[in-house]
Amino acid sequence: MKIQVNGSNLHYEEAGDKAGMPVLFIHGFPFSHEMWKQQMEIVSKKYRAIAYDIKGHGLSDVGDGQYTIEGHVDDLFALLDHLHLDRVVIVGLSMGGYITLRALERNQDRFRAAVLCDTRSEADTPEGKLRRFGGMVEVKKSGSQQFADTFLKSVFAPASLTTKPEAVEAIRRIIARTPPLSISGTLLALAARTDTTGVLPLIRIPVLILVGAVDQVTPPAASQAMHERIKDSELQIIPGAAHMSNLENTEFFNRALLSFLDRVAAGSR
Repeated sequence: MKIQVNGSNLHYEEAGDKAGMPVLFIHGFPFSHEMWKQQMEIVSKKYRAIAYDIKGHGLSDVGDGQYTIEGHVDDLFALLDHLHLDRVVIVGLSMGGYITLRALERNQDRFRAAVLCDTRSEADTPEGKLRRFGGMVEVKKSGSQQFADTFLKSVFAPASLTTKPEAVEAIRRIIARTPPLSISGTLLALAARTDTTGVLPLIRIPVLILVGAVDQVTPPAASQAMHERIKDSELQIIPGAAHMSNLENTEFFNRALLSFLDRVAAGSR
């Protein structure tokens, strides 16, 4: 389904009982709602599951390619308004986590609980910004397919590249379909994002933090640092997984996610 949000068409999908507890998934960079397929299937059996494509990704409009995390949060709130959702459980991986943290900083009353997956609160270091700028040059020069081939090696564990061929190929296809303008615009948005570390001690809702044990992009130490700052948060380190933890160890990820959702729904979290 598509809706007009802040001047662009935003694509979203939902499944499950509309009267159930809403759980909204935000994908990472440069992916789409498709990365959450297995989570949508299992969560929708008990709850209302929603996943959408942020601007420039998947089936949402590309627009002018001038993105910011702030703009993505504006789109998120507009989507929640369109769906008449309050107190939603939000699940964000990597860039989806950045969007989630900024949304919590702006108005955490819109959320019932949050799941932060393979993400961090700190802004990019100068070295990190330069790497993103290099990626912008490369994708404009060589295209999305070449960018995908390089990017996959950084987000999947070495073992997953051979033991999870279907997951790797699915992500490769998603990245290859993402226009270079979208990739470069999002890289700039990621480099320009604000530091949300200051909001962590102020979070009052239940929070589950999930991270792959061998994640090199947002390592477990970053998740541990968030866990220490968010009161009563839970931290689960996912064995054998890197940055794409929901795809690399789906069974563990889903078990941890569902257990958390069940406790939130029951009011014990």
